[in-house]
Amino acid sequence: MTTLLLRKRADVHVAAVVPAYNVGREIGGVLRSLPALFTSVVVVNDGSSDDTGTLIDHYASLDPRIVAVHHERNGGVGAAMVSGFRKAIDGGADVIVKVDGDGQMPLWLVPQLVEPLVSGEADYTKGNRFRDFATLRQMPVIRRIGNVALSFLAKAATGYWNLFDPTNGFIAVRADVLSQIPLQKIDRSYFFETSMLSHLYVLGAVIKEIPMPARYAGEPSSLSIPTVLRQFPLRLFASLVRRIVLKNFVYDFNLESLNLACGIPLLLGGILYGGLKWIWYARHQLAAPTGTVVLPAMAITLGAQLLLSAAHLDLSAVPREPVNRGPIEAAAPSVILSRADGEESPASRN
Repeated sequence: MTTLLLRKRADVHVAAVVPAYNVGREIGGVLRSLPALFTSVVVVNDGSSDDTGTLIDHYASLDPRIVAVHHERNGGVGAAMVSGFRKAIDGGADVIVKVDGDGQMPLWLVPQLVEPLVSGEADYTKGNRFRDFATLRQMPVIRRIGNVALSFLAKAATGYWNLFDPTNGFIAVRADVLSQIPLQKIDRSYFFETSMLSHLYVLGAVIKEIPMPARYAGEPSSLSIPTVLRQFPLRLFASLVRRIVLKNFVYDFNLESLNLACGIPLLLGGILYGGLKWIWYARHQLAAPTGTVVLPAMAITLGAQLLLSAAHLDLSAVPREPVNRGPIEAAAPSVILSRADGEESPASRN
C-alpha cells in the first residue's frame, strides 16, 4: 500500500514555498536537505538585510527546481507566503508545502503531510506539536501556558475546534483549494497561519493534523510575548466576528443564527439595564423594586443560555467533507517556473 501511494505521489507536482528573512546561516542547509519529493521550490527573500538573497540566488543556479523571488522590503511571513503561493500556483503545483528558512521543520514528515491531500482526504494539513509529550516537558512552563491559551483563542476565532495546534506553521495545502481563497486578504504578519484557517473555515475546508516533534530544546521563539499581546487579541476578535457574521448571517441562517440574534441583545441589554438601575438605586440609597431586579436577571439568564446553545452548535459545525476535486492521480502538466531574480513580487508592490 505504501509503495502504491509513493508511486502516486511521484506523479504529483509538490511545490515547496520557503519564506526567508535574515536566515543566511541556515538557508543553505535547508535548501540542500529538501527531499526529491518536491518538484519545484519557491524561495522568497523577504527583504533580508544579510546575505540571504545572495545565497538563494547561488542555490537557484545549482538546483533547477529552485526559483528565487525577492522582496525589496520586509513584508512579514504572510507576505512572503502569498508571493510563494502565487508563484507555485502559476507553475502548476498540485500541493504546496510551507518550509521555513530557519531549518526548524521536520522535512522527513513531508510525505505524511502530503499524503492526505493527494488522496483527497483533506484540503489542508498541518503539524501538531502537542502529541510529543516527552519533548513538551522541555518547554518552559510560561511558554506552554501561552501556547495552550493562544491555541484555544485561535480555535474560537477560526471555528476549527478539533485542532490541537492551530498556530503551527508546518502546513501543506491543495492548490485547487488555495485558489479559492482571496490571497490578498491573508494577513501578512505572524498571524498568517490563523488567518489562513479563518478563510479555510468559511470555504468549508477539511483540515488534518500530523503529529510532529516539538523542538523546544532551548531554541528561542521568533514570536515575542509583547508582539502577541499587542497584535493578536484584536486580530483574533476580528477573525471571530468575521467568521460568525459570514457563517450565520451571510452564507446561511440557521438555529445558531437565531440563538445569536436573540441571545446577544438579551445578554447585553440585561447587563446594561440592570447596571444602570443598580447605580441609580444605590446612589439614591433606595431598595430596587422586585420587577426591576427580576427583569434584567431573566434577560441575562436567557441570553446566556441562548449563547451557550449557539456555542454548542458551533462546536459541532467543524467542516468534515473536503472541498477539493478528489484524489490527485494523473501527472500534472510540466510547467517551468520563470526565474524571478531581482523581481519584486506582486505582494511587495501592494
